Amino acid sequence: MSLARGYAAHTHTDPLVPFEFERRAVGPNDVRIEILYSGICHSDLHQARDDWGGSIYPMVPGHEIIGRVTEVGSEVTRFKVGDHAGVGCMVDSCRHCDACQHDLEQYCAEGATWTYNGRERESGAPTYGGYSDHVVVEQRFVVKVSETLDLKAAAPLLCAGITTWSPLRHWKVGPGQKVGVIGLGGLGHMGVKFAKALGAHVVMITTTPEKGADAKRLGADEVLVSRDAEQMKAHAGSFDFLLNTIPVSHDTNPYMGLLKREATMCLVGVLTELDPPLTGGSVIFGRRNLTGSAIGGMAETQEMMDFCAEHGIVSDVEMIDIKNVNEAWERMAKNDVRYRFVIDMATITACSRR
Repeated sequence: MSLARGYAAHTHTDPLVPFEFERRAVGPNDVRIEILYSGICHSDLHQARDDWGGSIYPMVPGHEIIGRVTEVGSEVTRFKVGDHAGVGCMVDSCRHCDACQHDLEQYCAEGATWTYNGRERESGAPTYGGYSDHVVVEQRFVVKVSETLDLKAAAPLLCAGITTWSPLRHWKVGPGQKVGVIGLGGLGHMGVKFAKALGAHVVMITTTPEKGADAKRLGADEVLVSRDAEQMKAHAGSFDFLLNTIPVSHDTNPYMGLLKREATMCLVGVLTELDPPLTGGSVIFGRRNLTGSAIGGMAETQEMMDFCAEHGIVSDVEMIDIKNVNEAWERMAKNDVRYRFVIDMATITACSRR
């Protein structure tokens, strides 16, 4: 066992405070990682506030982890001490179901083991996330991180990155396609970067005209303001694929009208009910598809990291000290970040035992 220092929420109403806890000893297939940077995802706030139910306290959030390997188990073959490594939303799965056998661990039939707010499969102990100084993870659930990447800006790739990369790859986005990215936030800004790098003609779809200039800086070829009826009409029936990153309930019907016949809109942000509901005609007329996607499997996550290294793609980030994490959460709740907060874990100092 090793003593870890982090920040935790102790109830759904408490702020994050210093917290000490124990990590498991490094097993034969485990990798111990000194955490250098931890991204802040909106789901960290939802989980800590128990917005989705089932939260486990005390909770150490964080599933966008970049660090340096400091110890490896006797059977580890993929990593050595000193390597840069990343950990995303999962740290384990059953490994034998059909999904796991097809490198889709996020859809594990028995349920993936989440990086925080979960329980270890063998011991039942709570999992604690990346708002901490180190982590111990089985090598299958660790990805290699190229030293050519800006490490602090690479942290959000482990969630915001793979969440947008996976559907773009699954639906084979590429040259000759017109692709719309709906919503310009932590997910949307990565969707724009990836779709452009994959060769598509990228349209940023937003309710806020003021975001247009930034969307084009990120790589968008056009900007479509969804509140402008004339613009929506002009683009009707013209998109090969829509990546919908809006994180709250919203009306999907107008967006479905943007799709070509048999084209697809993929939801990656909203987990709650669609309001108003999707009308049958939105999918029936044109045989259009509405689907969803959750993060990505480990092989796909490594593919994304390698692609990012090859193309120099990272997230746009704002760095913070861990002592300012509660303030960052308040700003994130107001969408006051462009486009991801990342904690410099070197700023974690002595934590009192709680």
